[in-house]
Order: sequence, then structure tokens, then C-alpha cells
Amino acid sequence: MRVAIIAAPYPLTEIPSPPLGITYVAAAFIAAGAEVKIFDYIVSGYSKEKLANQLADFQPDAVGIGSVTMNFYEAQRILQDVKSVDQEIITMMGGPHVSFCARQTLKQYPEIDLIFSGEAEDAIREITPALSDKKQWRNICGIASRQNGEIIDNGKRGFIADVDNIPLPARNLLPVSRYRALGFPVSIITGRGCPNACIFCVGRKMVGSKIRRRKAQNVLDEIEQIIKLGFERINIADDLFATDKERVDAICKGIMARGLRFSWSAFARVDTVGQEMLEIMAQAGCDSVSFGVETGNPEILKTIKKGINLEQVRKAVQMCKQAGMIAHASFIVGLPGETKETLAQTEEFAKSLGIVYGYHFLAPFPGTTVREKVQKYDLQILTDDWAKYDANDAIVRTAAVSPEEMREFVARFDKEIDDDWQRQLRGYQMGTNTPLENIQVEGHWCLQLSYQILKNDLIEKYGFIKSNIFQGSDEKALQELCDRITAATNTDSAIVKKTISDYARKGYLKITNHNGDCICSWPE
Repeated sequence: MRVAIIAAPYPLTEIPSPPLGITYVAAAFIAAGAEVKIFDYIVSGYSKEKLANQLADFQPDAVGIGSVTMNFYEAQRILQDVKSVDQEIITMMGGPHVSFCARQTLKQYPEIDLIFSGEAEDAIREITPALSDKKQWRNICGIASRQNGEIIDNGKRGFIADVDNIPLPARNLLPVSRYRALGFPVSIITGRGCPNACIFCVGRKMVGSKIRRRKAQNVLDEIEQIIKLGFERINIADDLFATDKERVDAICKGIMARGLRFSWSAFARVDTVGQEMLEIMAQAGCDSVSFGVETGNPEILKTIKKGINLEQVRKAVQMCKQAGMIAHASFIVGLPGETKETLAQTEEFAKSLGIVYGYHFLAPFPGTTVREKVQKYDLQILTDDWAKYDANDAIVRTAAVSPEEMREFVARFDKEIDDDWQRQLRGYQMGTNTPLENIQVEGHWCLQLSYQILKNDLIEKYGFIKSNIFQGSDEKALQELCDRITAATNTDSAIVKKTISDYARKGYLKITNHNGDCICSWPE
């Protein structure tokens, strides 16, 4: 059984990690005996022609794709393309979006044959040997499927009790060099389950209310795997990492005992961190912690069932500072009960913390309490266009605040950041910046160029250098590649040279002599 797993296109401006869910799914299919490949369209361009060529090369029996709400349409259209290439390929989808609207999705999108709901590993283990026999699908919990025009939902299955038995993510199937060139941190989760009931989050419904922690040894093994792939920064993405002091202590001491050298960050709740814990995290290489604060208004905190108070936020931030770590806070605009006064409270509170912070707009995703019971709250959802569910625009209103007023509030904050950025750009041109500010400016330009190189497959397009130009010289080949990318992107040649030179120096780019010609490519 051959299974292709697709990482659906996702905006690079959203700073995506190498896709964690996709690599867990790939590992589960491998453990079930399938031959698996990942087609990644996050750090490369997508076209139907490219898909058709990849399908022809691999000839999969089934194609699976994951999506969140904001890129559901792109994922669905790719499966539509799969069916147009070969109607016999079984198409599958999973992820938090379709987990909560499986029947509706299958009814509306005939190109999708099967949907995994919630945790998929056990369902994958059962269905892999039965993929070619749709009659057996009826007996497998955790999936919904279309059979002979009939939609069959087998219901949810129990959560996996021992998460240490879940195969480690198959990140080696990803285009690792591309992700390393992008430079974003690799996300890991150290456990599943969430006992909290925040009304804007699908976490508790997706992974259950009981915390299922991985053993420290298991987490450390995964960290070691990631480092061996060449990644240098990791982010611990589960909010409940810091809820077990002894396990945090064991993981941090294990990092140091194994001599694992990397920088890392973590998400955490403000009501779970302590000074001693943060100190040992810092010793083990953690340099920043992100807290979801959501609002500066105590009543809204109660409404959204966040389970924290503002004093806990202040204490957590102060403890991070004392440990020598960066603290970051995120806030949501447009929560139920939002008024101009509550927005002002949030702004005042955020500024008072003296740390880096940012705003997102409320996105009432399928499966969230705020969406399913919206009539209970001071909230109106204005659209079901899933492409707008990226938390970057106002798609709700409250009785006191319109979408336009929400946008204006965030725009004022964004303008402050942009004004400072424009100052740095002027300083770069005038030579008045600090060395650090110049590094930040050049780093930004290099990152923007990397976006273009990756999403437009520019290395593939321009990486073949004829022998009369190559002349056996890697330096000449790289210069020719730089010249071509400079012309294609209209980017300053110095930035192109710096970016491409960094790729080559760090091993992200491979230079191969082929019959006298040169091929610049991403290493396998």
C-alpha cells in the first residue's frame, strides 16, 4: 500500500513550523506497513502539473491531506486535482477543521472519500490494511466516509491512553533543507489533552480533557532526532508543558546530560510556571516563553473561561524577566463582551507588562464553544468563508464594537510597529542604525527573498548552469545563480548573494557536477 501525504499550502508569512500533524500521520501509516511519501507545498510551489508528475512517479493507492480552517479550501482543491488525475486514488483528509464538520464536508465535497476525526493514529493503524476494501471501513471508529453515494460517520473513538506508543513524527520525509533555509523553529508537543475549557479553542475537544504526558525519555529522543536533522531551534507547542514541574525538571536535566545544544522556546499558561522551573528551563537553553493572555478585562477572562487572572500574568512575566528569558503575550480582539473600554483596558494592560506582545482577531473555528453556542454570547459571526479564518481580520461583531472599530484598534498598534520599522529602514540607508538594527533589516530582506525562492521553486528553475559558465568553479556557478535570481525577483544583488551564500555555506544548497554542467539543488 502506497500513501502520499500532502502538506497543503500555507502562508510563509504565518511562520509555519515543519508540519507536525502531517509527520505524525506519515509515521502512523509507516508503522501500519505502508510506503509513504510527503508532497510538501508549504515550502515549495503548487501546481496541478507538479502534482500529476509526483503522482505518476509514486503511484499511490491513497492520498491524504491535512488542513486547518484557513487553508481548507486549498486542501480540498488539491484533492479535487488528485481525483481529476486518477479517479481511483482514495482521498483522505484530517485535521481540526474537518474533525468537527465531517458529514457536512463529505456532503459538500465529493472529491473527499474519507475523513479522520480527532486523533488519527489508531484509526490509521486499522484502516491501512483495509484501504482497498471499502466495506471494511464501516467497522472502523474515528472515520467518516462516502460509500456508493452514502455518507457514513462511524463516530469518535477513544483517545490513545499511552502516548509514548505513538510513533515519533517522520520529519525525515520532509524537504528538510528547505525548512532549514527558512529558519523557523521546529514544533514538538510533549503531551496531549487539555483540562481547560477556553471557549475560543478546539484543543479540549480535539485531544480530550485528560492530560496524557509523554515520558521525559521519549521527548528527549525526539529532540535528539530533530537536532540530527540539522535544525537548531525548537518550540514546545503544548500549553501544558509547564504543568508538571518534575517532568519539566527531568527534560531540562536530560537536555543538559545528553549535551544537546540548541535554543528553544515554549508556550505556557501563566498559572503553571514557577521561578525554579523557569530557571532550569533557561539553564537548558530556553530563551523565551509565550503566554496566551487574551484580554486585559477580568470579566471577559471569566466569560471565555480562561481560568487565569491578571495578577498571575504579571507574576509570570516578572519571573521570566528574573530568569533572563523573553516573555511574550498574545491577546485576542473581538471576544464576547468586547467594548471600546475593554479594548482600552487590554491596551493599557499589555503596555504595562513591558514585554513583546501582539494581537489576533477572534476566529470562531468549527468545534469551538463560542461558535457552537454563539447565541449565548454577545457575539455575531459575520462569515463562513473559511479562507478568512486566519485571525488576521475581524469577522465578528459585538453589541458595542463593529469589525471596523476592531480593525482600527489593531491598525493603531500595527502603525506603531511599522513606524519603528520605517525608522530602522531610514537608519540603514543613512548609516545611523546600531549594528543589531542593520542585522535585523538585512535579515528581514533575506527572509522575504527566501519566501520567493521557496514558493516559486527558483532553485529548480535557475539551478542548471551550463558548462561554459560553470567552468568547474562552484563560485562561478553560485554567482550565475545569484544573477538569475536577482533578475527574477528584482531584489538587491547584495541580499541575493548573502542569502544564496548562506544556503551553500550551511549545506542547504548542493552543487553537483553533471557531465561538465552544474546543478544547484536542495539536498535530499
